[in-house]
Amino acid sequence: MEFKGVSHTFRTKGKRVEAVRDVSFRLDEGEVFGFVGPNGAGKSTTIKIMLDIINDYQGQVTLYGSDAHRAEARRGMAYVPEAPALYDQFTPLEILRMGLSMYGIDRSDSEAWCMQWLERFSIAEYAKRRIRHLSKGNVQRTALAHAMAVQPRLLVLDEPLSGLDPVGRKDVVDILNDYKQQGGAIFFTSHVLHDVERIADRFGFINKGQLLTVRSPRELAAERADHFVVRYQAGQPLGQSCVALRPGEYESEMAQHELPNAIAYLNNTGGHLLAIQPAISLESVFFRILAEAT
Repeated sequence: MEFKGVSHTFRTKGKRVEAVRDVSFRLDEGEVFGFVGPNGAGKSTTIKIMLDIINDYQGQVTLYGSDAHRAEARRGMAYVPEAPALYDQFTPLEILRMGLSMYGIDRSDSEAWCMQWLERFSIAEYAKRRIRHLSKGNVQRTALAHAMAVQPRLLVLDEPLSGLDPVGRKDVVDILNDYKQQGGAIFFTSHVLHDVERIADRFGFINKGQLLTVRSPRELAAERADHFVVRYQAGQPLGQSCVALRPGEYESEMAQHELPNAIAYLNNTGGHLLAIQPAISLESVFFRILAEAT
């Protein structure tokens, strides 16, 4: 999949709004691309362009070599929106079997196949319960199982972890990792930056419709690799780059060569070292890029 110089403008309340501006990126087979940005940044608009829901844009979008305006370009693609609108009178099992039918997939073991996916998403016990009676998290799991059951070539997910508890998020991240290992491509947006960091091969940072940068985990790791965040208890903070978390507990960023002296100081003054973590993370890069863009 490739976006080349894609822009889209719409009008609301008499104002001209540039939803995305000159966006260009590429997603290769077997790659996971995390699309990160604040609310209103252009993430969902980008997905709608990809799906040809929005088709009055400038620039070019191709899916596996075909123009995205052509319906056949989206064969082998599955999409899960942030708030799936499933037929609430159906059951999860019926939703998945309907999905196979819509994709033209004829399996003699269709029920067993669908139950296998419901089991993987830990909702097999609700297989024959009406969607209207399920929690938001279980509806989200049903939509994700529906997408995976058709064995897509490209999986497009808009906030796939929304509404899931921590156990559910871990289950979904593990399933997506398995899909990636089997060669599937994933384009997804998420506000849960830690989970994005766990599975994405590259990250695109978008703000106010502009794609600010695209980076890989290796590139993130190379930034300030010799700096660490130290959390500790002490009578007074260490150094200038310090945040008071609560009375007597602090967090300071330090260069690697400063760590031995800081630890020795804590030991000699009755302080306590609580944690040492790398200073760089997807979250820290995200906020720094946003600050630089304003």
